[in-house]
Amino acid sequence: MSDIKLVDLLTLEKIEDGLFRGQSWDLGFRALFGGQVMGQAIAAAQLTLPDGRVAHSFHAYFLLPGDAKKPVVFDVQTVRDGRSFSTRRVKAIQNGRSIFYMTASFQQPEQGLEHQFAQMPDVPMPEDLPRDTTFDDKELGKLSTRMREAIAYHKPLDMRSVQQIDPVNPGVHEPKRYIWMKAEEALLGNVHLNQAMLSYASDYHFLSTAIQPHGVSVRDKNLIMATIDHAVWFHHPFDFDDWVLYCAESPFSGGARGLVRGQFFNRQGKLVASSMQEGLMRKI
Repeated sequence: MSDIKLVDLLTLEKIEDGLFRGQSWDLGFRALFGGQVMGQAIAAAQLTLPDGRVAHSFHAYFLLPGDAKKPVVFDVQTVRDGRSFSTRRVKAIQNGRSIFYMTASFQQPEQGLEHQFAQMPDVPMPEDLPRDTTFDDKELGKLSTRMREAIAYHKPLDMRSVQQIDPVNPGVHEPKRYIWMKAEEALLGNVHLNQAMLSYASDYHFLSTAIQPHGVSVRDKNLIMATIDHAVWFHHPFDFDDWVLYCAESPFSGGARGLVRGQFFNRQGKLVASSMQEGLMRKI
């Protein structure tokens, strides 16, 4: 499985104008990975744009669990193409039902007033941290066949958490997490592909930040977690084949829901993207 590439997942088949199909990966979760649907949805919208326009934001709702064993069809509606901005609405479909909606906005790049009131935390560099999959690699003999196969699909992204949390015995931690991440593939400055990959990666370890104060394992069979909505704002161009620090924190959980917010910094400390998510957190 060493030939698994994230670029392939984000390369969609055109069925007809505005209609695209993407393959699916089984990452070992209870349902289709939400990051996959977001990455493919933004990739589908990108295929319908006037030249030169790039995403500056998207807002998405997850309606039904997806099936990781089946492809996903994306229906892209052109809402507006203005002089500076384009808007697209994307519907993801499986088994004849809508599982996901996204509204995405794109802009012709231009100059404007600029400030950054956000500071990258002082954390160890990624070269000094182990890969997040190292723990699973050591425990391979204890994992089911399905989980052993699923691990391979996590490796197109190199992710290195600053706080190493045992997924089986997590303990109690503050609701914040810092993760260095990058793609294992050369993206050659492709803005659209960088944005689609970051959209994919933005769902990793995000909602799980909200359970850290509660000492609950993400592998607890009595815990149900599912994304309700997710948004990303792109601020500056970035190279996702170089390291980006994902800083996630959860300001609130309650009512069987958790809220998380995230910031992406490049190695130079520039804020390149922001994210927000609310999800279901229910003990049964």
